[in-house]
Amino acid sequence: MKFWKNKAVQSIICSLVCIILGLLIGFIVLLCIDPSNAVEAMVIMLKNFWKYSKLSLQVKYLGNTLVKTAPLLMCALSILFSYKLGLFNIGTAGQYVAGACSCLYAALAWGWSWLPCTLFAIVAGAVWGAIVGFLKSYCNVNEVISGIMLNWIALYSTNMILSKVKESASPYTVHLADANTSAILPTLGLDKLFSGNTRVTIAIPLSIILAVVVMIVLNKTKFGFELKATGFNKNAARYCGMAEKRNVILSLAISGGLAALGAAMLYLTDFEQWEVTQSSVPAMGFNGISAAFLGGLDPIGTILSSFFIQHITSGGANIASLYCSQISDLISSIIIYLCGFVFIFKFYMNKIIAAKAQKAAENSVSAGNEAKGGKA
Repeated sequence: MKFWKNKAVQSIICSLVCIILGLLIGFIVLLCIDPSNAVEAMVIMLKNFWKYSKLSLQVKYLGNTLVKTAPLLMCALSILFSYKLGLFNIGTAGQYVAGACSCLYAALAWGWSWLPCTLFAIVAGAVWGAIVGFLKSYCNVNEVISGIMLNWIALYSTNMILSKVKESASPYTVHLADANTSAILPTLGLDKLFSGNTRVTIAIPLSIILAVVVMIVLNKTKFGFELKATGFNKNAARYCGMAEKRNVILSLAISGGLAALGAAMLYLTDFEQWEVTQSSVPAMGFNGISAAFLGGLDPIGTILSSFFIQHITSGGANIASLYCSQISDLISSIIIYLCGFVFIFKFYMNKIIAAKAQKAAENSVSAGNEAKGGKA
């Protein structure tokens, strides 16, 4: 019984319930669209890189999934960090864009190497997040409103700035491999583990390390306690002598820096190019919300949920010949919607556990009374 009362166990069970229900509902949607290909499409999406027969190809395309998991994990950590502090940083998407703009422009226009490009991206994202924090602290502007507005400002500003470093015959930025190889993140030999996939870089282990760091900072440090205290009740924090305005700004600046670092982890691998004509904010920042909540708002759980969401997203791109590739986005959206019922799942789980514990206690008392009666 003690095992089932464990919060981590309950979070894992609830997340698995959300995943199973989400996949089931997604399968029903596929059946409604075209029942003849529903099973095949679902299998292809779930298999992702396992669809290849050769082990070398499986490992190579696993590397591609991990390359995109790293930035997704950073966006999820950005959402998680701010949420743990009582803030909902929906501006993560804009901070991610600010990081992409900074690292790409520094690499392509100024010829910087990967380390200063990465640091520049972190600073840009932190500043973009600090703006939201400043408006929250000094102007009482809700962080959701200002975050959404800044998302679009970041997008169109980035399109304008990066148009100066795009290819002449396309709307995409120049390949780093052609313009500045020093800006590509080092692999440190990781590419050899993934069949020579040079896009597998230090971004993957670094993102996992940062997840552990975030967990330690939030749960084991005075700094994390002060930030959480300010987020939950800024008046009480001020009464205790904490600088609540500074803490709110700092919280959102750190959150923004994490998201921007995620952008650098993707674009400095030369895995993708920025399209300067795009009219929508990249989904990576919003997918971070799904990963954070599916992971139970736990940094370690977020690592696993980020990989799962990117796994089905990458797998969904393989069913374009059968269905619209956005079906994977639909399924992940259903899963995150179901995550909103996690607290209801936990409530009923604890209710069942309490009822069984009470029944066991009553049986124990009854057995004790019978034993006493027999002795008498």
